[in-house]
Amino acid sequence: MRSRARSRTGLEQRLGYQFADPDLLDRALTHSSAISPAKRIDRSYQRLEFLGDRVLGLVVADMLFRKLPKANEGELSRTLNSLVRKETCAIIARELNLGPELNLGESEARTGGAEKDAILGDVTEAIIGAIFCDGGLGKAYEFVERMFGDHFTVGQADRADAKTTLQEWAQARGLEPPSYIQVERTGPDHAPEFTIAVGVGAFEPISATGPSKKIAEHKAAEIFLVRQKVWKEPA
Repeated sequence: MRSRARSRTGLEQRLGYQFADPDLLDRALTHSSAISPAKRIDRSYQRLEFLGDRVLGLVVADMLFRKLPKANEGELSRTLNSLVRKETCAIIARELNLGPELNLGESEARTGGAEKDAILGDVTEAIIGAIFCDGGLGKAYEFVERMFGDHFTVGQADRADAKTTLQEWAQARGLEPPSYIQVERTGPDHAPEFTIAVGVGAFEPISATGPSKKIAEHKAAEIFLVRQKVWKEPA
């Protein structure tokens, strides 16, 4: 019990929000597979996910409207859609290291549920809903702006996945696929930091750091593409 409390305290520190009602946070982290059918509506994250999805859309729309005064409706819509989609929410979940915090049924845990984008994306939305219920729109806004604010540039929805783009770039030049090597792992188990280096042919490798190997790999690939002027520097 003490270990669980310590884990939740660490999570609240990463979230930047302390819950007055800790039960809301537990519900936001509980997958339906961990709950008996009769209690799934009340005890799983499903209802909080529904609410959080709507709060996320409202906050991101307002955030983009204010921060991108020169963007037209189409650019705003594309950027909003790229920010609120499950893939982006899953990235946020990995940045917060939510996987180890999830309450999953035995079968779901055994099949890697803690790393599935669909579940991680749902949980991010559920946490937004839980913060909204616990602290109101202002606190939910602060969380969304802090976690999602660094993930957008105008029209980013048109940008492909960094690792895929880098692999295609290497292939077009007759080079071997990019190699990703873990250089270092630091930090405690509940908040690790991975440094990954990406190498392509004779090009100088590029390193990047992130809270998971996958995120660090994507960051390294993006930096590589920017350096080689395949992509522009994010605005």
